Amino acid sequence: MEDKSTNTKNHQTVSPENSKSPQVKSSSGESPKKKRKTPIEDLKRELDEQRQLAQNNYEKFLRAYAELENYKKRVEKERVDSLKYANEGLIRDLLPFIDNLQRALEHTASEKNNNPKGLIEGLDLTLKDLMRVLEKYGLEPIESVGRPFNPNLHEAMMQVEGQGHEPHTIVEEFQTGYLIKDRLLRPARVSVAMKPESREEEKTEEEG
Repeated sequence: MEDKSTNTKNHQTVSPENSKSPQVKSSSGESPKKKRKTPIEDLKRELDEQRQLAQNNYEKFLRAYAELENYKKRVEKERVDSLKYANEGLIRDLLPFIDNLQRALEHTASEKNNNPKGLIEGLDLTLKDLMRVLEKYGLEPIESVGRPFNPNLHEAMMQVEGQGHEPHTIVEEFQTGYLIKDRLLRPARVSVAMKPESREEEKTEEEG
């Protein structure tokens, strides 16, 4: 009969190193690493980034559009106010002349007024001051008497014999014409000298 102790001694022992589980290696012989992203995941990430960029750009567009609309409304309001109050400065400058004319009328109606010459001088001075203010705003009277007739500036009311006047020159002015910044505001109404023979031809035609 064999000794059991002998069998135990003959039993092969396993070293502690051999007792450890063998490392699992990949098919390539390397240790497993973190799983790489697939192309679909990369596309999703890029799509999310583009969506965020598009959202940011859209918000910027909305802000810019709102600012543009506010600017347009402000400009339109300023334009309307400019047209509405375009003559404010002119009217303000004319107020002193209204005051002077009112005082002149009150002075004329007063029983103590015994100086019509002073009244005339005051009105003449007021008129000259008024013309200076209007000239500041571009008003310019058209010079007529003694000048050649210009259909763009003058309106002929009648023709007269040219006694001492060249034909087609203006003899008399019935109503002053005005320009405003080189644009005709109102033509001057005038009488124009005609050729003497024109009168003789008319008489000949009447006799015939």
